Amino acid sequence: MTDDLSPSEVARRLGTSPRTVQRWIASGQLPARRVGGRWRVAFDAFDGFESTRSGTGAEPTTGTVSPIRALFIANRGEIAARIRRTCERLGIRAIAPATEGDDAIDLLDAGVVVAAAVRAGADALHPGFGFLAENAAFAERVTAAGLRWVGPPPAAIHAMGDKAAARRLAAGLGVPVLGGYDDADQSDTSLLAAAERIGYPLLLKPAAGGGGKGMRTVRDPSRLLTEVAAARREATAAFGDDRLVLERLAERVRHVEIQVLFDRFGNGVHLGERDCSVQRRHQKVLEEAPSPAVDPGLRDRMGEAALSLAGAVGYIGAGTCEFLLDERGVFTFLEMNTRLQVEHPVTESVTGRDLVADQLRIAAGEPLGIGPSDLRLDGHAVEVRLYAEDAEAGFLPATGRIERLRWPVGEGIRVDAGVTEGDLIGGRFDPMLAKIVAHGSDRADALERLADALDATVVLGLTTNLRFLRWLVREPLLRAGEARTDMLERLWPPDGWAERWPVPDSAWSAAASLLVGTAHDPWTGGWRLNAAPSVRLEGVGEIRTVAPDASAVVRPDADRTDGAATAEGVPAAEAVLTGDTVHVDVGGRSIPIRPAPPPDVDRAIRAAAAAHHGGPVELVAPMPGRVRAVELAVGDAVEPGDPVIVLEAMKMEHAVTATLAGRLTELQVRVGDQVQRGQGLATIEP
Repeated sequence: MTDDLSPSEVARRLGTSPRTVQRWIASGQLPARRVGGRWRVAFDAFDGFESTRSGTGAEPTTGTVSPIRALFIANRGEIAARIRRTCERLGIRAIAPATEGDDAIDLLDAGVVVAAAVRAGADALHPGFGFLAENAAFAERVTAAGLRWVGPPPAAIHAMGDKAAARRLAAGLGVPVLGGYDDADQSDTSLLAAAERIGYPLLLKPAAGGGGKGMRTVRDPSRLLTEVAAARREATAAFGDDRLVLERLAERVRHVEIQVLFDRFGNGVHLGERDCSVQRRHQKVLEEAPSPAVDPGLRDRMGEAALSLAGAVGYIGAGTCEFLLDERGVFTFLEMNTRLQVEHPVTESVTGRDLVADQLRIAAGEPLGIGPSDLRLDGHAVEVRLYAEDAEAGFLPATGRIERLRWPVGEGIRVDAGVTEGDLIGGRFDPMLAKIVAHGSDRADALERLADALDATVVLGLTTNLRFLRWLVREPLLRAGEARTDMLERLWPPDGWAERWPVPDSAWSAAASLLVGTAHDPWTGGWRLNAAPSVRLEGVGEIRTVAPDASAVVRPDADRTDGAATAEGVPAAEAVLTGDTVHVDVGGRSIPIRPAPPPDVDRAIRAAAAAHHGGPVELVAPMPGRVRAVELAVGDAVEPGDPVIVLEAMKMEHAVTATLAGRLTELQVRVGDQVQRGQGLATIEP
């Protein structure tokens, strides 16, 4: 007989499940050691645990249900609105704090948030996602203040929030992980040695974070330490922790995740998978359920792995285990998100469940009430994320005011939005504006409904990724269910994209009509003697003299499917006037058109000089943001592609690089400066 026991043997002796035993081990209640990658429990440790199991080590089997009456939503935007809707349906008073203006609270300040919740008379707090949602110390402060925490126990958050520890836990449970490095030694020397052992290309990941922030792909060994420094900066800014995990980069794979639910009695169930393979900068753009690559057998195996991982840390509430899936159907564990996921609506659509309601019931002490046999997947659902970003300029974040907004409606269409017409979108928060979800009888039906919904969506006044999303949902590779995590790197933008989207004549005419119609000065209003009025306009680097045409403008309350057209028969343009600028919809992209400045000899001379590529070149900010780092000094030599300035916006970094070989002759900004899009940063002379 051996001198120790496996978790299964412990479970059999105690009359419980192996998953419960794994949870006791993970939480430290039951001492255990690893032998050959497996947990083993010594007999003396088992005897001591068994004798005290009736105390704090025992799993609760009964409890009092205490309904939540007032819920503090410690978040903003679309997820705050989403949680509020469920509260209204359940008769729970929802309390959402102000995040803008004089009464705003800082959602990253745990003490301020908890104090606001207590002051508002809440008896529970829902963190949504982002901000403090996966902060174990915050969860502890919430419960210490007498509030119920709508989320997993702090110990589970801590266990899974540390990506390095989560990797080790998965390996110990027999769940496959990618080759990598997750040790405590974070010196450059150790990371260099680990990278050589793992091999290139590899991925850098913050140990304390998620959501794609701080993740860096390294293909060239000479770039490793530069990327490590950048990843550490982003990790510190986003999570207050600069530790990194190195992993072998898995290419041409799918990103598939499993939704789990656990109650406080140890009962757990998975609700199937979501395919989140379409990503940019390691952040998701489109998600769907179920995955076109997962059959029932694979779903069961991935579901069991997810339940094993969550159960091992004493999970309670809604959570998601994320995996990579290769062409052979082999999956490897990535991480667990200990919160509600952004993409939860697709799971709700195909299962018929309200996951926020499930979270609230579990937090109130109710048993789960469902089992594996209750899982039914109805049809297919696809979701896209509408971002305030310029997909046609490297997905850089964008800012501006929403001057016109129209959401789609129709059978199977759901919009989770956190903005309204007139809102000012700045660089302080995440750029996601809304999620547009379509549910259909099958995948083709869902995608067709989503394409129609995106065609009916209007956002004018700031740049969004709407035109990109319209392309994406019609892309043949996506339609065929063959998307991988590198799809956008390979296919976007398609050849000749810019040439596909000239500003049409109707858009120029619409802009002219709106500008002339509001002008009080006849000379600026397009008046001409013995001729039709015209106005000189500038947009997208082009100047035109245009005759106004009122029929070229879509009425604000018009149905975009009503076939409105100009006298020439071309579709009218959706347009809105703000000040001296007309924002026109061109294929889903908001294009600003304004009166052109009068001819300027100096401007013409400068343009001619630039065309000959003979003079100095000014580097300008491609987006609004803060100067995070200045990589070079005046007088330094530069080569094309060398990083010169690093900008940060929405917790993400972007390097502004040299466009030619030469010498840096001028720096116009310093670290910490806030810059606007188009602002000069530095000058390079050839």
